[in-house]
Amino acid sequence: DLFPSHDTPMRIGSGYDIHRLIPTVKLESIPLGGILIPCFFRVQAHSDGDVLLHALTDACLGALALGDIGQWFPDSAPENQNRQSIDFLRITLEEVKRLGFRVSQMDATVFLEEPKLASFNDPIRRNLATALEVELSQVGLKAKTMEGLGMIGERRALSAQVVVLLEELKT
Repeated sequence: DLFPSHDTPMRIGSGYDIHRLIPTVKLESIPLGGILIPCFFRVQAHSDGDVLLHALTDACLGALALGDIGQWFPDSAPENQNRQSIDFLRITLEEVKRLGFRVSQMDATVFLEEPKLASFNDPIRRNLATALEVELSQVGLKAKTMEGLGMIGERRALSAQVVVLLEELKT
């Protein structure tokens, strides 16, 4: 049995994802939390490359010891080519629910130099709250630069880190 009766009614999981950024000469966009953010970059990825949704999916899977996004949605599978990351999250949340849990809270940090996310913070949080079926107050989101250091600081990558708290569904 995956969850013996002595198991706690709450589970915590963390997720992380990073993708390479490709500079563009025309205005394009990068996906973050299911929202397209206009900028002069695109994400290099097999799927749509939404690091925030990938990290959230991994956090949910990790909370229940179910492996990781690469095991569930391998980049070697043709059906995952250019796939929307919200699909990965939806399927994962169905499994979370099937196992008797739901997301109670999430907190995320996105790491990137540009574009600045301040004006996109609320739309991203609202989109995540809707996907997770939680109140807006249960979704935390911060954006941090790397002060010009490393791949992220040099605008060659972006990443996201997510922590989720799952609670047992009341029966």
